[in-house]
Amino acid sequence: MKITKAVIPAAGLGTRVLPATKALPKEMLPIVDKPAIQYIVEEAVASGIIDILIITNRGKELIEDHFDRSPELEQRILNCGKVELADDLARISKLANIYFLRQKETLGLGHAVNCARSFVGSDAFAVLYGDDVIIGDDPACAQLIRVYQEFGRAVLGINKVPAADISKYSSLRVDHIKENIFSCTDMIEKPAKDQVMSLYSILGRCILTPDIFDILDTIKPGVGGEIQLTDAIKVLANTVGVTAVEFTGVRYDMGNKLGILKACIEVGLRHPEIGADFKTYLKDIASRI
Repeated sequence: MKITKAVIPAAGLGTRVLPATKALPKEMLPIVDKPAIQYIVEEAVASGIIDILIITNRGKELIEDHFDRSPELEQRILNCGKVELADDLARISKLANIYFLRQKETLGLGHAVNCARSFVGSDAFAVLYGDDVIIGDDPACAQLIRVYQEFGRAVLGINKVPAADISKYSSLRVDHIKENIFSCTDMIEKPAKDQVMSLYSILGRCILTPDIFDILDTIKPGVGGEIQLTDAIKVLANTVGVTAVEFTGVRYDMGNKLGILKACIEVGLRHPEIGADFKTYLKDIASRI
């Protein structure tokens, strides 16, 4: 079965990167010359996604504006003879069928995903976390979709995190199936030291089946008093089981100051317009450290 729908939760408050996010949604923080969320949308589109629902909340209107047309700006750029740039701006609104829904209260990632029930219907769907930009030759979302098509059950995008950081993430119990594919039978969100099952954690991507919504309706608030998506996926893992993929690509945590800086530097070095000059600049800076 093809996966053509995706949900991007983008309702978080961005408290880890204040004061930058006081007026600017963290999803709109730029990586060189594109906001983070555009990279995420482009990854979904490159994975075959046609319909995208972005879950926002109050104060995130800039995200909607970004994916809308701006005829006046486009015309002004055309008048300056910058045809390619005008085309690039117009293309943003045509990437996919993009819809928006407000999460009235920020009650957790699980609650945000549950808001997408009517959009999803009876289809399996992708979830791409609004914090996580993953850049690679093979889109991370596409890697998960291929595994879903092979195994027919929910799929988690996973990677190992440092032992010192596992308490900030989820910890999964996994058994190797083949290559970079695992079976996952249990998990815990933000584990204490004696609760760690492995250093594998869900990092920003998953494919979920619509039965997740009935589970989300019944689970109680977890860590932080929020409805945790991990707690709902745990129910699936404990019952029917889920598959996990150790995806390739570089992940940048855009809710983290260091992650933002890494994204700007590494993407900047590969940027066709400024990459060479930026590399020279960084070498000069490094020589003086």
